[in-house]
Amino acid sequence: MGVGLVNSQQDWIAAANRLSPWQRGHVVVAGLGSSGFAAADAMLELGAKVTVLDDGRSKTLDERATLLETLGATVRLGPGASAKLPAATDVVVTSPGWRPDWPLLAAASAAGTPIWGEPELAWRLMFPDHVVPWIGITGTNGKTTTTQMVDSMLRAAGLRSAAVGNIGRPIIEALNDPVGYEVLAVELSSFQLHWSDSLSLHSAAVLNLHPDHLEWYAYAGDPAAAMAAYGHDKAKIFHRVQHSCVYNIAEPATREMVEQADVVEGARAIGFTSGIPQVANIGIVDDLIVDRAFVQQRQTSALPLADVHDVHPFAPHNVENALAAAALVRSFGVPPSAVKQGLLDLHLGGHRIETVAQAQGVRWVDDSKATNPHAANSSMRAFEHIVWIAGGQAKGTTFDELVTRHEDRLRAAVLLGVDRGVVADALRRHAPQVPVIVLDRSDPSVMGEAVREAARLAHPGDTVLMAPGCASKDIWPGYAARGDDFVAAVREVTGRQDG
Repeated sequence: MGVGLVNSQQDWIAAANRLSPWQRGHVVVAGLGSSGFAAADAMLELGAKVTVLDDGRSKTLDERATLLETLGATVRLGPGASAKLPAATDVVVTSPGWRPDWPLLAAASAAGTPIWGEPELAWRLMFPDHVVPWIGITGTNGKTTTTQMVDSMLRAAGLRSAAVGNIGRPIIEALNDPVGYEVLAVELSSFQLHWSDSLSLHSAAVLNLHPDHLEWYAYAGDPAAAMAAYGHDKAKIFHRVQHSCVYNIAEPATREMVEQADVVEGARAIGFTSGIPQVANIGIVDDLIVDRAFVQQRQTSALPLADVHDVHPFAPHNVENALAAAALVRSFGVPPSAVKQGLLDLHLGGHRIETVAQAQGVRWVDDSKATNPHAANSSMRAFEHIVWIAGGQAKGTTFDELVTRHEDRLRAAVLLGVDRGVVADALRRHAPQVPVIVLDRSDPSVMGEAVREAARLAHPGDTVLMAPGCASKDIWPGYAARGDDFVAAVREVTGRQDG
């Protein structure tokens, strides 16, 4: 009898959806960030027993805990809160930052307890009667910008759309919004995809694949294994795609992901390229973004969608983001005029290749969002002579390829942050002629010193580019705070109050 009950419980959890008997289930939510809070709230609304665990402690966490406890959840906060898996746990819903070898998750895995991310839970809770198509975006860099572009293009077509997922808004929250969205533009990180096995997106894109977050995959044993695990998780976005798998022609790894994906019969592979497109691709002809994938006459002609100069900020990698976004929305039937209008309507958040001042012939550019070497490479491509401000948390990545590629552009480098030595070593090996200033301070005021040093090193015609190639949380709460300090320091040094 006991074994039979256990099997029955496992059976309904494996196929769980919104109408399942959640009142019989014990859901453990690991992490009380925005996605964890949304997951716990949704589970309580469906009648589940909910336990929330978070090793952190803050005013925000305390406020969320109080609200969830009022609704009937058990919440444990503070060091050691997640040390043990609660008894009789039926499913764990984990926040994306928790590694698979975290003791709570390792214990759940050893016990055969399902582990889902918030996207997996959100996907299940759409069924059977609230299903909304998802257009998914992942990649090492450009995810957020491309997701915003997709959302803007969908809205320009008159569709009720929302940008959700890793971009900041939990998917579950959007699904419960009374607006009643017709389509979701969903940014998905490798962490989120790791814990998602049921997704079957309308269309999806992998923008690029380069080393990042390898410290999260350190459990894989070595850098090569970590990179393989990272790529494997990115590739999951293509599995069970219904309409179009969008890949980057310049990066064969993304095409290989499509070729290996188990998609719904009839799904298409659509490439995007900054060159002239072949059939089934989106590309550029005479500074026009053109479609040779979703037009009847694609064998002999291409349909103009927008001008490359409709893309703001204009930079090579941002045009590539626009190409991917255009491919995704065209797969959803969006007309050409909405692609152009969506680009014109879009206002991206700050700290993305943003010119914040021009003074005495020097341009100052904030690209604090460049939190890995590949992202830094994207912005460095846009400038001819660079004084580079870099460093922070390298996350297990290396800078050899980046420095080798751009050594001729580098006027000088100013390095800061916990892994400043990683960048300095790459410069020493591959660009010994480049002057390097290494700052050892570890408080936010170091940015002011970095800007002053950069001003001393820069010549008229140079760009001082703060593209750290590293994460920021060794010194700042996040990349936005790092960028804000850069902007403030630039304004102080240059005397300019705007860009």
